[in-house]
Amino acid sequence: MSTAIGHITTLSKQASARIGLEVTAAVRQGGGIGRYVRQLLQATAQRDDGFDYRLFYASENPIPHQLPPLAPNFRVRQLPFHDIWLARGWHRLQLPVPVTLITGKVDLYHSPDFTLPPTPNIPTVLTVHDLSFVRDPESAAPGLRAYLNTVVPRSVKRATHILADSQATKDDLIDLYNTPADKITVLYCGVGPEFAPVTDAARLAAVRATYGIGAQPYIFSISTLQPRKNYQRLIQAFDAAMQTLQDQDTKLVLAGGKGWLYDEIFAEVERRNLQARVIFPGFVADEDLAALYSGAEVMAYPSLYEGFGLPMLEAMACGTPVLTSTESCLPEVAADAAVCVDPYDVDAIAQGLVQVLQDSSTQQTLVTKGYARAREFTWQQSAQVLTDVYRMLL
Repeated sequence: MSTAIGHITTLSKQASARIGLEVTAAVRQGGGIGRYVRQLLQATAQRDDGFDYRLFYASENPIPHQLPPLAPNFRVRQLPFHDIWLARGWHRLQLPVPVTLITGKVDLYHSPDFTLPPTPNIPTVLTVHDLSFVRDPESAAPGLRAYLNTVVPRSVKRATHILADSQATKDDLIDLYNTPADKITVLYCGVGPEFAPVTDAARLAAVRATYGIGAQPYIFSISTLQPRKNYQRLIQAFDAAMQTLQDQDTKLVLAGGKGWLYDEIFAEVERRNLQARVIFPGFVADEDLAALYSGAEVMAYPSLYEGFGLPMLEAMACGTPVLTSTESCLPEVAADAAVCVDPYDVDAIAQGLVQVLQDSSTQQTLVTKGYARAREFTWQQSAQVLTDVYRMLL
């Protein structure tokens, strides 16, 4: 039925407890948090957990990304306006408009994207993916940083319980916001079954052609283009490694949409005259990721800070060696299945690339350990942790 506030799709009768959940990120964001919410929703929908889910999202038509198939105990409401209006009303103006005017009566409310709207007197769950805007403030645009520094601490304090993507993020919440440890549960991301080695030569060639990579070997990385991803140093290290190896063929493929403060990334390519060897294919469709990982010689992920670092595990599941960073959660997630380097040391990144590209023993060890490490993380386990937290609070 249609209402003044939006459109409701009713999929089932009420279950025993109602969970309110905003899923705007799932329909508006291609990577990162958007993928996290879509995958967690899908895994949760496959469980017979006895909850009645009241989902909503704010997005003008048409929506960029579709929600995954959902079970009959999910109801979904679309608000026919940009989600910026929710942020302005709830967080900038602090209007006391309860989220239950959108979800209807719920027994628990969960926000999976950093900020908590006004709620009635019910338990609340807040997911905090990382605190990069505090730990690495120069990597965030000033306006966004100011907004998050105001809203996130307030939301963390109000929330009944916090979900953190890693132990490193939990430690940051304790250290930076004095959040009680027993108020935080670590909920790791998972690796879906779609991430497996792609060996079909025609499929690999088609994906290469789609993203302008060509037939040459390539080093692959995927993230939103922003300073925290450390792409400027990675480009410098790539240049140095190729000179050491006397390699004139291998390319560096930096996939992902433009975020903020990315001009220096492109400028670094031009300064080094690497326009023909550093490829920026832009946003990559989810269905092409496994082929892009599988075709790469190395997956390079020397980020300055991450909340989890899911692309590393996806690459491992596809049989691709991984080079990553010694910062934040990355050693926690990678364990011994990646080459970990100081992300602030260009020489260390270059030496790591040379080691992986040149040493077949290192390559095979990383592939074997990578397969095993990736199998330790599943979205089914993530959904189990999530519903256990819900039950604990109800």
